[in-house]
Amino acid sequence: MTALLVAKNELILGGQRSGKSRRAELLARQWLGAQPDYRAVLIATAQPWDDEMRHRIARHQADRTERVPGMATVEEPLALAEAIGQHSRPDTLVVVDCLTLWLTNLLMPAQSPEIPNFESKQAEAHVKPAWVAPLLIAIENATGPVVLVGNEIGLGVIPMGREVRDFVDALGRLNQDVAATCQRVTLMAAGLPLTLKDTS
Repeated sequence: MTALLVAKNELILGGQRSGKSRRAELLARQWLGAQPDYRAVLIATAQPWDDEMRHRIARHQADRTERVPGMATVEEPLALAEAIGQHSRPDTLVVVDCLTLWLTNLLMPAQSPEIPNFESKQAEAHVKPAWVAPLLIAIENATGPVVLVGNEIGLGVIPMGREVRDFVDALGRLNQDVAATCQRVTLMAAGLPLTLKDTS
């Protein structure tokens, strides 16, 4: 069998359709194949805002069931730190897919008709927002491996709107904080992994 690639915790970053989720699924399959009593749980942060999103979620669920039939799925769009703590076990790998949608749910909830006020929802760059510390603690305290998937969206054209620029900044800071906490950080491009950090 291929050598187990699972670290204590890993952040997988990349653009749209870069292979982020596929790598997380590969790690889950390797984990499940290592011991007969090992388990894997996916914490899904997506919310079915509209018909297109509902179809997308259903397609992802069907694909995951086919590729990793032994992995359970729980939906948690907001209380991510609590969900990691609840489902983490020494024999259980937890996959979070994804951090970007989780942050979107916090900062730009679909149910709210108001334009998001980032000044009231996030602190300055040198002060971590209130929602970051519990997540980092949950990752560090997890008794089993944690794999987190997130988007790298800061490499393209600078957005026109202030709110979108603020969100890109917030996501970039979140990715940096999680990367500093994780043993391994992997950047995906065209389905290929590039290891940015590995202290496992």
